[in-house]
Amino acid sequence: MQQPHVPTRGAATDGTAPGPAAPAPPAAPGTARVLVVDDDTTVAEVVAGYLGRAGYAVDRADDGPTALTRAAAHWPDLVVLDLMLPGMDGLEVCRRLRARAAVPVVMLTARGDEDDRILGLEVGADDYVTKPFSPRELVLRVQSVLRRARPGADPRPLAAAGLAVDPTARRATRNGAELALTLREFDLLAFFLRHPGRAYSREDLMREVWGWDFGDLSTVTVHVRRLRGKVEDDPARPRLIQTVWGVGYRFEPSGREETD
Repeated sequence: MQQPHVPTRGAATDGTAPGPAAPAPPAAPGTARVLVVDDDTTVAEVVAGYLGRAGYAVDRADDGPTALTRAAAHWPDLVVLDLMLPGMDGLEVCRRLRARAAVPVVMLTARGDEDDRILGLEVGADDYVTKPFSPRELVLRVQSVLRRARPGADPRPLAAAGLAVDPTARRATRNGAELALTLREFDLLAFFLRHPGRAYSREDLMREVWGWDFGDLSTVTVHVRRLRGKVEDDPARPRLIQTVWGVGYRFEPSGREETD
């Protein structure tokens, strides 16, 4: 059976303008709440329907200010966020949500420009899906992000080179000061601390940290760059997360400067 796909833009079939989505009722205990933010009613309804059938409590908003209001009323476990919103765009919504708490964000974009996708990752999105997309694929992405947001199977605290990670508390520090990390940045740092001195390709990191056997490898590059900006004394000359030319990256707890 052919999978349905969410279109790039949709329209109400009766030609009328749809009203704003009503707030979702309180989620049952143990049920993850997902906030879907998209001004295209067709896309929002399809996404919300698939997520609802997958067992999530779904709230909806069709613009940035409404999204921030809904999030403040019932803080979501994850946000599915369209990049192209009227007024306040998805990037600004993501910035404001991330300024309040480390909520996971999956960005939706109809733009084909790689720079726009990278910018979404730069402001803190954990993943992105480009329209048109399979709603089933989006559900799998949501499940993957939420699964990694939970405490990992290995709860042992990790520490090296002034960095410390507590997987159970989802807390990371540098020289005793707490680090403001996104979900993927936290997982990436924890992975490096678990495997010091070993080189990993971007494909390896995509599989081990993101849980995907395929994907845009620039996602890994962006997250490494962001993480370096938070853990290195000089991100332009990284001593901890080093580039291994022709291979990928290596965490070097001794901080020896990489050489060509």
